[in-house]
Amino acid sequence: MARLSAARRAALALAGERRRRGARARDLLRGSEALSELDERDRGLAVRLVMGVTAAEGALDVMVDAHLRRGARLEPRVRDALRIAAFELVYLGTRSDVAVSQGVELVRSVAPRAAGLANAVLRRVAEEDVAAVADARARVVAGTYDTSDLALVGALPEWLAERVGTRALTALEPAAPWVAANVQRGQALFHALEEAGCEPQEGPLPRSYRLGAPSRLAPSGLVERADVIPCDLAAQEVALACVPAPGERVLEVGQGRGTKTLLLQNAAIAAGGPCEITAVEVSPRKSELARRRMEAAGVADHVRRVCADGRALPEDLGTFDLVFLDAPCSGTGTLARHPEIAWSLDPSAPAELAALQAELLASAAAHVAPGGRLVYATCSVLAEENDAVIRAFLASPAGAPFELVGSGLTEVPGGSDTHFHAHLRRTSAICTLSDPTTAFG
Repeated sequence: MARLSAARRAALALAGERRRRGARARDLLRGSEALSELDERDRGLAVRLVMGVTAAEGALDVMVDAHLRRGARLEPRVRDALRIAAFELVYLGTRSDVAVSQGVELVRSVAPRAAGLANAVLRRVAEEDVAAVADARARVVAGTYDTSDLALVGALPEWLAERVGTRALTALEPAAPWVAANVQRGQALFHALEEAGCEPQEGPLPRSYRLGAPSRLAPSGLVERADVIPCDLAAQEVALACVPAPGERVLEVGQGRGTKTLLLQNAAIAAGGPCEITAVEVSPRKSELARRRMEAAGVADHVRRVCADGRALPEDLGTFDLVFLDAPCSGTGTLARHPEIAWSLDPSAPAELAALQAELLASAAAHVAPGGRLVYATCSVLAEENDAVIRAFLASPAGAPFELVGSGLTEVPGGSDTHFHAHLRRTSAICTLSDPTTAFG
């Protein structure tokens, strides 16, 4: 009988907790005491297993179920264990004898009588599914693939693989751990990250760092003090592209927990001084979290909070030099960072989100001063949430006073998410909308 590894035992516990609580994998991993007790190597494997199994959940279930007797039902903990072992076999390339043996021990740890079933199922996965994915990958390399091959290699639903195209091939790659340095804290942050054991490397964007040992960041206190801002390169690129100038009036619609607020202020301060941000967020809880971050970062005096629905902004907000809409979206550009998306997103969701994005864009546009800029951003790679929304806006009464300066997906090297941003400029007088929701009618 093989000895079950600590990393796989921890991964199984976390996978079960995520399933029971409906929690986000990253949130669980961030606060896991069990992970903190593992050494660096085991911690890395456990994180990779939890994130990967979450991302590939639906594809793994299809594989496992194909090798069960018709009508057979698996106890949830057994399914958790089989998913982990199948992921190792098919997508991590773990040696089949190791993955099968460890998978059987995972199942034995929660349901001893199911060990024989686990052995039979996993051997079939090793014999059949590993080869099927290898064949699909070979067709992709040869350029003779179809959507089903993309879906299999990326462990995505076919409808999503069809929409994201060859981006499906990187859906299972782990997200790179990036942070942005708070410009007000000076140049010493690189050394502070080094002293914390985070193993920082300078990134391609100003004040960006990739962490070789990201698990050391939380205990360092650097995030709590807002010395560094955990965020992907794509988010940093979007904020830098907004080019907020010192003293400019900025309206941010969709503040969330305030990450982009901090990045916008970072860009302005680097250029000479803070901008004046009015940040709108519909969730009181998120708005309060953002307030605390602004205070920790030392920019609270330059950020005004407004708790409101972005589709019905208060008329007394006035106009702004820059209006930045960080629109709610499908998140398909962040599959590696948010693995739950792939198998929980409904095929109808992007169209429904596009309707909401249109309303928000029309509402935000009414607050752009003459000559001012409007920036629309999503973390989606789907055209219906991006270019299609912008085209419809420019063809509407709300968009008539604007011209498109540029748009596109972020292509920042270094294991980054993909974001979309479009930059528009108001070229004529403001056209007041009595009901922005009718602007795309």
